[in-house]
Amino acid sequence: MPKTVLTPQSEDFPRWYQDVVAKAELADNGPVRGTMVIRPYGYAIWERMQADMDRRIKEAGAKNAYFPLFIPESYLTREAEHVEGFSPELAVVTHAGGKELEEKVVVRPTSETVIGEYMAKWTQSYRDLPLLLNQWANVVRWEMRPRVFLRTSEFLWQEGHTAHATEAEARAYARRIHADVYAVFMREILAMPVVLGSKTARERFAGATNTLALEAMMRDGKALQMGTSHELGQNFAKAFDITYLSEQSRQETCWTTSWGTSTRMLGGLIMCHGDDAGLRVPPRLAPVQALVLVVKDGEGVVAAAEQLVSDLLARGVRAELDARVDTPFGRRAVDAALKGIPVRVEVGPRDLAEGSVTVARRVAGDKTAVPLGGVVDSVTSALDEDHGTLYAAALAHQQANTSAVTTLGEAAEAARTGWATIPWSTLGTEGEATLAESAVTVRCLTMPDGSVPGSEDDEGVLAVVGRAY
Repeated sequence: MPKTVLTPQSEDFPRWYQDVVAKAELADNGPVRGTMVIRPYGYAIWERMQADMDRRIKEAGAKNAYFPLFIPESYLTREAEHVEGFSPELAVVTHAGGKELEEKVVVRPTSETVIGEYMAKWTQSYRDLPLLLNQWANVVRWEMRPRVFLRTSEFLWQEGHTAHATEAEARAYARRIHADVYAVFMREILAMPVVLGSKTARERFAGATNTLALEAMMRDGKALQMGTSHELGQNFAKAFDITYLSEQSRQETCWTTSWGTSTRMLGGLIMCHGDDAGLRVPPRLAPVQALVLVVKDGEGVVAAAEQLVSDLLARGVRAELDARVDTPFGRRAVDAALKGIPVRVEVGPRDLAEGSVTVARRVAGDKTAVPLGGVVDSVTSALDEDHGTLYAAALAHQQANTSAVTTLGEAAEAARTGWATIPWSTLGTEGEATLAESAVTVRCLTMPDGSVPGSEDDEGVLAVVGRAY
């Protein structure tokens, strides 16, 4: 493995994270406190997340739309619990065009209210249902303790909003997004194991009747909420008069959902898979899957490297050429490792004279001499294998650092370095409040078999507790 210039994870994990973000050229701090500038390589990873997630959302029947960044303050006050939940995070515009506004305008923290207004306008009959919408946008939540990708005052996300004729249909759709879109995406593309569960009343989204969450364990044992799907009951539908005429010619109130994932997934990717050499990007996600490096110029070297890139592209591998021989090879190899590029193909005069090249794998950490004729097969095989290797390593880490406990004291102790699972009937709301005093939260409620409970009163419900980002 090439040497790198990162703070070791074991020495200072937060500093390691900041080092990776900066030195892998993922993002910079923005000019306003709490904002971020996503650099081209970081944005390329986000674009691939976005494209695959967008495909899955559309397969679930939702269609993309766009709603305004600015929301009248009066919209938020219609759903009292919602505005109370977001009040500390709101950015409010009071002046524009050189004048004080007659009504304050909120910069969207989420769009339930403005989309609810238009759902009411567009929904007249049962024939208009279900109404399944999604938008890719930015949102603003004023953060007191910002951290790039994890908590920033402005971030990018997708937010889905749907209206249904019945509670059962809304619940089924919220769970479909949770399990069949988000969880599968995180396993198949991000190579990240996630625990699926529901939030407690204390942790539930403001205005929701039920919040479904996906929790992932980072390398330091802390939890990161990777996405949520909310059942909103009829709270927003009643506030915004989202109604329809049923087949029986009765005026009925809709049942709604909302759900979202964000650029926080990039932070999760870094902290779940990264090591002391930098990022390790899952091959299915990587913008560059194979980087062909010219080690040193020589007769036929660049031509051979260019041909390898062409051959890899022809097999569907996202490959690029690095022929910058005026930059030391060692520096370029370290940069490739920092960025987590899954495979490097190193082409130099000496190896080429022997009819071979060196294939270096970021995940496995090995380097192998491979005959020129076998490079494409070797690379594609490594890409297929390394996705599974990353997932298996992350799952083993999660399992090794999750303890089954039976007392509040044991749960608090386990949460110092990882997670604990404890029967919800033992913990309860009082135990949850006690743990919260020491910054330990119930990440979600789940069943012993990993399924999502229908209710927190179901027999056997477990609380997953830990410290979180």
